[in-house]
Amino acid sequence: MRQAFLCDFGKTVVETTKGKILGYVTEGIKVFKGVPYATARRFHQPEAMKPWKGVKDTTSFGYVCPLLEKPRANGELFVPHRYWPMDEDCLNLNIWTPECDNEKRPVLVWLHGGGYESGSAIEQIAYEGENMARYGNVVMVSVNHRLNVLGYFDLSAYGEEYENSANAGNADIVEALRWVHDNIAGFGGDPENVTVFGQSGGGGKVTNLLQTPAADGLYAKAVNMSGVLQSLMPEEPENDGKSHVEFLMKELGLTKVRELETVPYERLATAYTRLKVAFGEQGRYFGNRPCPNGYYVGEPVRNGFRKETAHIPMIVSWVFGELVAFSSPEFDRNKMNTAQQTDVLEKLWGKADADKVIALFKEAYPHRPPIDILRSDFIFRPDIIPYVRARSRVNPNTWVYLFDHDLPIYGGQVPWHCADIPYVFHNADVVPTIHEDITERLQEQMFQSLMAFVRTGNPNHEGIPAWAACTPEKETVMVFDNETHARVNFDHELVPEVVRVMRPIFEAQRKERMEKAQH
Repeated sequence: MRQAFLCDFGKTVVETTKGKILGYVTEGIKVFKGVPYATARRFHQPEAMKPWKGVKDTTSFGYVCPLLEKPRANGELFVPHRYWPMDEDCLNLNIWTPECDNEKRPVLVWLHGGGYESGSAIEQIAYEGENMARYGNVVMVSVNHRLNVLGYFDLSAYGEEYENSANAGNADIVEALRWVHDNIAGFGGDPENVTVFGQSGGGGKVTNLLQTPAADGLYAKAVNMSGVLQSLMPEEPENDGKSHVEFLMKELGLTKVRELETVPYERLATAYTRLKVAFGEQGRYFGNRPCPNGYYVGEPVRNGFRKETAHIPMIVSWVFGELVAFSSPEFDRNKMNTAQQTDVLEKLWGKADADKVIALFKEAYPHRPPIDILRSDFIFRPDIIPYVRARSRVNPNTWVYLFDHDLPIYGGQVPWHCADIPYVFHNADVVPTIHEDITERLQEQMFQSLMAFVRTGNPNHEGIPAWAACTPEKETVMVFDNETHARVNFDHELVPEVVRVMRPIFEAQRKERMEKAQH
């Protein structure tokens, strides 16, 4: 029987290395919210918290990092969100655990999406860790850290104190992992069995940790969900950030670099947004993501995976539609026969290209109509293939999955970026756009795969077909769908052809959006 609610100084207090914190129990799960793990001055590296006296109340979520723009609600049917108070004092984390005992449960540390610019540990309702702790008997942690100009702005040319300002947000994550390592045993977790997992930008942050020596020894396994994206990014920084600093100083009317530390955030964000537009129009690096230096060695496909991480098992994944699926459907596939769909594609690409791409698509996705090519991912998937090939050379315990389950909106919508998160968290019941008849089975398959992985480094379990690890020659993909199944190299011929016909259209649309935004 689940326990009733409890919040009591005698029974829901845990001693950390810096002081005592108060949490609460809800239906048998102990919860601690807004736990401070570090502090930091703007543009500087995080520092350990100073000890406090008494008991700190951690029953409410903490501040999240300020965004560059005012958040606005949209797309809630796709990705239900929370909107929360923002402040630069945002280095906090949240914990869900079945019990604060000595059981040494596996620990999962969630790194949120939103690129390196937005998002938070609680942004999506599906990030709630209660069900993961309850049904998986694990300790779940989610982390807030600095983002955008606060977390990824290069001031290294202006003194040693700013040497790693371009990676301050990732340094926050490392500090959070250090806090977990030092404290999680008090929450019933095993500090030697920590899995870092994240989606989109959070998946990118997982990769960053693999490439950050300071993170070594603080995690044992890794999961990167829809977070491999490199080919659309500018190449490495053109300089040490001086041009960015000079731009902001001019925009803000400042004469000393140190004044950037105290200028009101709203002014700083507005000026930085102008910088993004100005540099982005020229295809130039504008910060807002990790920068290779002595702290971070750079993207692994370009620079190689560090040999020090060769023992880390990893899951990599993507979703059929990803970001493309968010666009409003121009064609109702339910009202078009195959000939009509083919005609649309021929007019778009020409008959020869349409024939070639349709044939490859039918082989890779025999259950999908041709028109779905227009809603298939050509942004993440092209980068995942070389990423997995490189990773599997380093570690034979490299696994890949695809979420390919259509969802009931617009008469049937291909799965979108973030669509797999509720299933992985065992939170499908908080998302309105689900198929009740198969959701429970699909959720159980995906959730149990994650639970098996965090315990053993292998995602296989009795509820799914045999799932082989990848090799450089064979990428075995577990396809989670109505009929979950495994495929090998099934889309390797298709992907470059879809990129070839769709990227020019995508780039033209992106340019048009940027021009409209300027006016």
